[in-house]
Amino acid sequence: MATSTQLGSSAEPPPTHGSPVRPDGPGKARSKVPLMHRLDVKGAPYAFIAPFFVIFAAFSFYPLIYTAWISLHQVELSTFDVMHWQGLDNYTALVADERFWNALRNTITIGVISTVPQLLMALGLAHLLNYRMRASTFFRVAAITPYATSVGAAALVFTMLFQRDFGMINWGLGLVGVDPIDWENSTGASQTAISAIVIWRWTGYNALLYLAAMQAVPLERYEAAAIDGANRWQQFRTVTVPGIKATIVFTIVLSTIGATQLFGEPLIFGQGPNGVTGGIDNQYQTLGLLLYEEGWKNYQMGRAATVAWAMFLLLVLVFVLQRVISRLRNRTH
Repeated sequence: MATSTQLGSSAEPPPTHGSPVRPDGPGKARSKVPLMHRLDVKGAPYAFIAPFFVIFAAFSFYPLIYTAWISLHQVELSTFDVMHWQGLDNYTALVADERFWNALRNTITIGVISTVPQLLMALGLAHLLNYRMRASTFFRVAAITPYATSVGAAALVFTMLFQRDFGMINWGLGLVGVDPIDWENSTGASQTAISAIVIWRWTGYNALLYLAAMQAVPLERYEAAAIDGANRWQQFRTVTVPGIKATIVFTIVLSTIGATQLFGEPLIFGQGPNGVTGGIDNQYQTLGLLLYEEGWKNYQMGRAATVAWAMFLLLVLVFVLQRVISRLRNRTH
């Protein structure tokens, strides 16, 4: 017993879990292990996120910079490797081009009349889906179905619905005594029809975003509001909407980006050459269609790149305005 006690007191304690092995002495082990530990702790997160930044640099950042370089040159699609320096001439020509301002007005108009009703309808739909009901999963899947439909199929179906002579929309309006509407050649009617396609495709998607945010609102807030005598509408206005404010701002920004890049719906709605020009009188030509017309119809890639950068700068301006308004509101409150 005495011998075993003496050996136990003189022997080194067994290594704990995660302790380094010391084959070359304690000093050398202490110098190596912290370095490996620091590389593991500090370097591993960068290694995990590196693939995203590599893909982003290759497919997003580099095309963005290269597009800016092309916008400073005169480049034709047939001879893409031949560039003639223009400086800011493409930008000055774009500012003086009436087609650009017409496309900008159309983009803003279609964006407003499609985004505002879309987000309001999505908010109401999410509020209804947030209640306990039978077959709730079915209704949630049904709400996202239009988003899963391709833009080509949706635009073709709505194009047939909005036909002047044989469309179902004009047929329904005729039943109540309204004359047939020329949906494609009228400015307001064509923009309304295109907005209907956007609303149909994106309302369910935004509704599910709102629904996920609503389910994260604590139930205690609703219980406190109910104790204070608030009805369902007052609870929605004072509890639900403030609780999902961040998601509402996110959907507004996302819808603004989508409206600025609107392309497929008006292109297919035009049914042919009129789709590229946005109608006979460019009545629904968006910035995306103007970019396509300059690059793939007029073969002027420098001008097309200029339009692309104008769209990018427009989004930056909207983002800056949103941040300024948000800060001003926070200061007032």
